[in-house]
Amino acid sequence: MAASCAGINPYTGANVKYSPMSLRNPLQPLFLFLCLLLSGCAQNPGDKAKNIAQGVLENMGGEKGWKDTRYLAWTFNNQYQVWDKHQNRFRWEQDSLVAIINTDTKEGNVYVDGQELQDPEEKQKLLERAYALWINNSYWLVMPFKLLDEGVTLQYAGEEQTLEGAPADVLEMTFAQVGLTPQNKYKLWVDKEQGLITQWAFFRSAEDAEPSFTRRWSDYKDYGSIKLASDRSNAQGEFKLTDIAAPAEVSDSVFNSPTPIEKL
Repeated sequence: MAASCAGINPYTGANVKYSPMSLRNPLQPLFLFLCLLLSGCAQNPGDKAKNIAQGVLENMGGEKGWKDTRYLAWTFNNQYQVWDKHQNRFRWEQDSLVAIINTDTKEGNVYVDGQELQDPEEKQKLLERAYALWINNSYWLVMPFKLLDEGVTLQYAGEEQTLEGAPADVLEMTFAQVGLTPQNKYKLWVDKEQGLITQWAFFRSAEDAEPSFTRRWSDYKDYGSIKLASDRSNAQGEFKLTDIAAPAEVSDSVFNSPTPIEKL
């Protein structure tokens, strides 16, 4: 056991004992106090990113708003789709081609000009395509609600201005072997004033130095109990998601019709 020696506290006049360690470093208690104070303020980049992401979700309707939203419909790149989140039903159509699948089992039916496709090999290819389109097209609509999904890694990447010149916190999003393209990476700008994602960049590979595109994520509106944004334009041209709807009820006939339906 280390020896100690007595002394007088110059501030209180009390007798105190000092260990050799405290005599060698009299500022150690103050240093430890400052370290504890700073550690309470500093945040791990991953934790800070998650806190920002949680704020984004709350500003868009929160976890409850997302769970309560059963149906979503929208047009993406001339493709119209209706998604029943609660029963894993997804209807996709383009021109006279219609696919209706279960996003859990990946089974379903394909129709061409109102007639069910019979060729098993061709049908399977189109069902697989419809499943991939469900993942891709829905991501362009609801990506912010997927920020805290299992397998998603978020890191805080500092502060930057958006294309519009607004100050924003920047998040980097990568994936741990989830989805069809886990090698992808996204860079997300969260507007400091709005607390919403207002810009995103897509990297085909997390190793890429430059993104494949950078686009707006703007024009937010309320749809039922959540907010969604429709504008994905950039300097190269305008691109918007249209016919967005989050109806409280949708007839089962929507998920049974072999021909294109009227927009909800």
